[in-house]
This record gives sequence, structure tokens and C-alpha cells, in this order.
Amino acid sequence: MFQVRIHGRGGQGVVTAAELLSVAAFRDGHYAQAFPSFGSERTGAPVVAFCRIDAGPIRTREPIAEPDGLIVQDATLLHQVDLFRGVGPEALVLINSSRGVEELGLADLPALRRRGGVLTVPATELAREHTGRPFPNAVLLGGFAALSGVVSIDAVVLAIRDRFAGEVAEGNAAAARRAFAFVADEAAESAGARPAPAAAPAPGDGSGLEVSTRAATA
Repeated sequence: MFQVRIHGRGGQGVVTAAELLSVAAFRDGHYAQAFPSFGSERTGAPVVAFCRIDAGPIRTREPIAEPDGLIVQDATLLHQVDLFRGVGPEALVLINSSRGVEELGLADLPALRRRGGVLTVPATELAREHTGRPFPNAVLLGGFAALSGVVSIDAVVLAIRDRFAGEVAEGNAAAARRAFAFVADEAAESAGARPAPAAAPAPGDGSGLEVSTRAATA
């Protein structure tokens, strides 16, 4: 099982990001589960959402204490909230920022012991460029697809198009693909070799719809 915890602020689409990730997992033939934490969701307040992805049915509904993947939608939370609680040296961390990891003061993060385990991507800037709106959630999923390989970029794009319509969908899809390429390049530079992309079903082949009927989101 691959477990993802997503941190951000109310109004940034944190819960939507978890739901999109679960739909992308469905599209790739996995079971998935997405749900938010309980607590304040007022605009600007810290918000957490979770996503689990597995090859078989998922029974647990507990909040994710030790994530395999961590997505940080708002870098201003880095030194305000204990975002890295339970994050071990093998975890994959993606942060929305135009600054590097060391510039963000994260040089002692355990996951940094493994090259390429912690990366940043300017998701807000990419979102503004492609959609005219500063919402980084869908964009970050493109980057996370490159970092983790747990879902494919094609599945992420299909999930975006399932959720949104028209220019909003196409803008977010284009920004997600840009984020995928950005993180793939960053990961290759960090690790010294370009990572292999995740396998993906052909868009529109219907396989994702079949698996979505056997998996459930919260």
C-alpha cells in the first residue's frame, strides 16, 4: 500500500487533490481511498487530506501517520505546522515552491538522505500561467506522478478532465504536464539518471471506469 498525506490551507483544494489522486489511481487500475481530516476548513486554516493506493481492497480508514508520500501545497506551513511528523527517510516529499529545499531550511529532513527524495516545484506559478488562477492542487499531482511513479501523468490528466470542464480542465492538464516534466528533470539531476515514467493506460480506453466501480472514496 502507498499512503499519501497532503497539507495545505483552506481554499487551496487540498481535499480535491486527494480525490483527484484517488481517481488517477482508479484510472491506472488500482484501488484507492481519499478522505480529509476532521477540523477547521475555513479559508487560510491548515488542512490535511489523505489518499491510500493499493492493488487490492483497502479496509483501514485511519488518518495516515507514516506517509510514503507527502505533498505540501503551501510552503508557508513548513515552519508553522509539524508537516513532517511520521515522515521517514524513504518517504517522497514534494513541496510547492520556487525555492530549493535548502533555501526552505529543510537540510536536516530525514528524506533528504536519499537523493531525489525531497523536491520542489513552482506549482502556483504554473497554475497562474496556464489557468490564470493560483490553485496548485492539480498541478502538484503532475509533479507527484513524476516523483513517485505511483500514478501515471496520463491518469492524472484524465482525473482532472473528469473533475473540471472546458478551459479550466485543459489549463490544469497542461500545467500538470509541465509540473511532471519539471519534477522528472529535477529528479534526474538529483539522482544522476532519468527515472522511468510510470506505465499508463491509453486515454479513453475505459479501463479506469471499470476499476472505479470496484473501489470507493470516502
